[in-house]
Amino acid sequence: MSDKEKTIEALQAIVTGLSANSFGHRIQSKIFAGLGFQSLGDKYASHATEEMDFVEQFMDRILDLGGEIKQEAQEAKPVYTDIVEFIEADYKVSVEGIAFLNEMMESGIFDATTYDLMKVYLKDEEEDMYWSEQQLDLCKMIGKQNYLTQLLINDQTAAE
Repeated sequence: MSDKEKTIEALQAIVTGLSANSFGHRIQSKIFAGLGFQSLGDKYASHATEEMDFVEQFMDRILDLGGEIKQEAQEAKPVYTDIVEFIEADYKVSVEGIAFLNEMMESGIFDATTYDLMKVYLKDEEEDMYWSEQQLDLCKMIGKQNYLTQLLINDQTAAE
């Protein structure tokens, strides 16, 4: 059976954390583009926008349920200039976030509408996690310098 107050609390926690992650991705997009990795910068800028779209959907759901949206503080997070270190950290956040989402979905607190919204968000998060995992596997296979060189080559090929 769903629990409206717990649903609102969970959605607020997601709004708070996801809006901070979105801003972090926006920062990383600027850093990576500034380092010359434009496609990676574009990827994370797009990802940040996608995350804010989910934040807005979750805020709308809080309001639909009669809750109040809060702007809550978040701890400062590291900013990375090392691309692989960032992907590793982002992968870890995805794994932890997906575990949290699965726990919430299995708890039975969500009504059908919120549950369906969470399923769409979970699918998106899993796709992001798999992309990061693929990049890290590729980096291990070919080495960090070759991985970074490949990113630059792909950027130059796309620019032609």
